[in-house]
Amino acid sequence: MTDFEALLRALGAEGVRFVVVGGVAATAHGSARLTNDLDIVYARDPENIRRLVKALTPFRPYLRGAPPGLPFTWDTRTVHAGLNFTLDTTVGPIDALGEIVAGGRYEDLAARSIRLELFGTSCLCLGLDALIVNKRGVGRPKDLEVIAELELIAAAAKRERG
Repeated sequence: MTDFEALLRALGAEGVRFVVVGGVAATAHGSARLTNDLDIVYARDPENIRRLVKALTPFRPYLRGAPPGLPFTWDTRTVHAGLNFTLDTTVGPIDALGEIVAGGRYEDLAARSIRLELFGTSCLCLGLDALIVNKRGVGRPKDLEVIAELELIAAAAKRERG
């Protein structure tokens, strides 16, 4: 089971600039679906990459699905050279993404995000409308399945606002 609180607290404690996307974002907006990983889009500037590496290092990140023993070093050089990392850690899986399909980079997503308290940490979470656009753009069956539920949540929120 993923310790979302540990991951988010570590990111927050290091001052990592990131947006929560994916299943945790959907749940934060009221979706009943559960997810087993944390998906974030992180800012790609050198200082933020340094903070991201420092935040996750205690959890011994390793490439998800890679054979045991495959050489992998979680450091700033690796993150600079890569973009999207699907990682297993000692506290559960995290996808640290430099950009996402139908959403873009941190800078693009931050403007379409809201600040929420998730597992005791204040962080940016992709806004509901942007999340729906993202899920539709990704187009995987599991993303398409959640769209109807997210649209109902959005409609209910609009009715409440008047």
